[in-house]
Amino acid sequence: MTPNDPSALSRYDLTSDQRSMISSLQAFLKNRVAPGAAERDQTGEFPLQLARELGEMGVMGAQTPEEYGGSGLDTATFALMIEEIAAVDGSLCLTVASHNSLCQGHILIAGTEAQKRKFLPDLAAARLLGAWGLTEPESGSDSGGLKTRAVQQPDGSWTLNGSKNFITQGSVGGTYVVLARTDAPRAGRSKTDGISAFVFNRAEVEGFSVGRKEDKLGLRSSDTAQLIFSDMVLPEGALLGTRGQAFKDVMRVLDGGRIGIASMGLGLGRAAFEYAARYTAGREQFGKPIAANQGVSFRLADMDVELEAARLLILKAADLKDAGADFSLSAARAKLYATEVGVRACDEAIQFLGGYGYIKEYPVERFWRDNRLTRIGEGTSEVQRMVISRAVLARYQEELTPA
Repeated sequence: MTPNDPSALSRYDLTSDQRSMISSLQAFLKNRVAPGAAERDQTGEFPLQLARELGEMGVMGAQTPEEYGGSGLDTATFALMIEEIAAVDGSLCLTVASHNSLCQGHILIAGTEAQKRKFLPDLAAARLLGAWGLTEPESGSDSGGLKTRAVQQPDGSWTLNGSKNFITQGSVGGTYVVLARTDAPRAGRSKTDGISAFVFNRAEVEGFSVGRKEDKLGLRSSDTAQLIFSDMVLPEGALLGTRGQAFKDVMRVLDGGRIGIASMGLGLGRAAFEYAARYTAGREQFGKPIAANQGVSFRLADMDVELEAARLLILKAADLKDAGADFSLSAARAKLYATEVGVRACDEAIQFLGGYGYIKEYPVERFWRDNRLTRIGEGTSEVQRMVISRAVLARYQEELTPA
């Protein structure tokens, strides 16, 4: 199922405008993105011009309401768009997904009206790119262990000191949302209590610098860098949401982001699967196409089923999100399954191509390298299993608890 298939879209009742946007996106990916994707992977050059062109198309503000300059699309449509971008260029996909789901997503969840009007229009149009700073050198999955501190001064302003690691759009961003500890956890509360969020434009602050840019296995033209805050002063109005209670918003941001990363994992897996299917249908060994071997054809069938099941999990989570229902568990399921089967599809594609799958002339090795991060970012597969298992156990513990 791809957005080229009308039957695939009818289930989600997309409007003619949404269909037109996906069709335009596919043409843009074919003509503007695909030709340079492999070269950008080699050079690591960030595709700023492509990001700005996607901003003009409405993709960089896909789920931001029209009143703030965005496209106001539903989550299912956004997920299908992310899948399409990933199938062509994983690096560009990560840029689009993080820019929308993390930076803009946090502002949409927790921002005041004034903050939304100040920051969102430039982000939605990609005049500025957004970055979201949570991870630190000593706190990855254990986000509550972050060390960055924000101290409020007598005049109401804030002074931040600390650093962030592995930040997407870290060195090319213009608008940043960062998490910092402002208060000690209250008695009996989790150590995530006392963490606050701040939003600012890079051009408007001092004491902010970019540290090391990461040299990555995959997603090489996606910008990933360290952020450093050295007595960085922010105005009182930079506080995003309620002081000390930002982690509740962080969880909502991550839930939404997991739908995007699941779609990214699916898109890369789909691209590898489609390439492998064409290759095995045309490549002959021992007098017949590779795909004529039952061991290959059956595995292709399994891959097709797994990718389709992943898509349905993603779209279920998207529907729940748009309905205003609790979608945390569904997002975790989608993220876990889509990224696991997506990476597996890439690995199988390399195996089907044999030695050709291992060289850079063929794209499946890039799909695998790009997809490997999806099992880590937005919460590792292990974190998703924690979320899911807790929900499962809570359900059955309730049944066993005497009335």
